[in-house]
Amino acid sequence: MTSRRQFIQIVPVAGAALLASHAAQAQLVNEKDPQAVALGYVADATKADKAKYKNYAAGQLCNNCALYQGKASDAEAGCPLFAGKKVAGKGWCSAYAKKA
Repeated sequence: MTSRRQFIQIVPVAGAALLASHAAQAQLVNEKDPQAVALGYVADATKADKAKYKNYAAGQLCNNCALYQGKASDAEAGCPLFAGKKVAGKGWCSAYAKKA
């Protein structure tokens, strides 16, 4: 589980990297990427490790997370936690925050 302190340390770095790589074509995040592993990211939310991530709940998807940088109908979009890469709309990670 990502602590609040880790999350606060990750976000500015991820944002700066996103700005630096904005010109590059974004690829989908690889689930084996170190950042993805640290956050428990999976491209299919139904495959989230429910034993390890107790905060996971059915219906939590990247496309309804406050960090998702696309429309809810987009199959994939950017996320500030994965600078320069896209996440699957049906994905999930431990930094999930319900969109207001």
